[in-house]
Amino acid sequence: MGMRGATHIVWDWNGTLFHDNKAIIGATNAAFAELGIPSITLERYRELYCVPVPKFYERLIGRLPTDDEWEVMDAVFHRYYAEHRVGCGLTDGVPGLLAEWVSGGRSQSILSMYGHEELVPLVRGFGIEPHFVRVDGRTGPSGGSKAEHMVRHLRALTGVEPARTVVIGDAADDAVAARHVGAKAVLYTGGSHSRASLEGVGVPVVDSLAEAVTLAEWLAA
Repeated sequence: MGMRGATHIVWDWNGTLFHDNKAIIGATNAAFAELGIPSITLERYRELYCVPVPKFYERLIGRLPTDDEWEVMDAVFHRYYAEHRVGCGLTDGVPGLLAEWVSGGRSQSILSMYGHEELVPLVRGFGIEPHFVRVDGRTGPSGGSKAEHMVRHLRALTGVEPARTVVIGDAADDAVAARHVGAKAVLYTGGSHSRASLEGVGVPVVDSLAEAVTLAEWLAA
């Protein structure tokens, strides 16, 4: 799988490799509408987003959703998102970045909190699956942290050392998951969080995935 001693990147999917902000904000507002909650802008979303996701809703409406409310909102979100993700594409430059990383004798994988059964065919459909040694989506309930998923993901990768691993994602939770397993992290401003919200996390923050890859090589050296 991985090249022992070489830098390994664990990529996030939504908001990182996959530029789906429009579908995400649309799905969020569709979920809000079910409970009569006013819609929000993408800027507001990026300012307040956090995991676990019910906590994000608490920031917006002043209380945690009830279990029944969460179940309804989660179902509406995923239904809307599935319908509208077809209009979204890869972040600019992604195919070239992935190919170049592999051609340099290094490995990479995907760990996403998007459902595994939906994620794999989506990645495959863009023709980039061969660039990854492993593609893992979420199994189990949605809305939680990536940390324990990261533990399982790295355990499944032969020859990948946590100390030589860099997680590249768009959310504070990506940095939390990296820290949980002893890996480094670089956060990208083009997805779910604003630069201001990411800069308080304590890891490098970049405005392009090309910058993230360059920094990943340096961090794990």
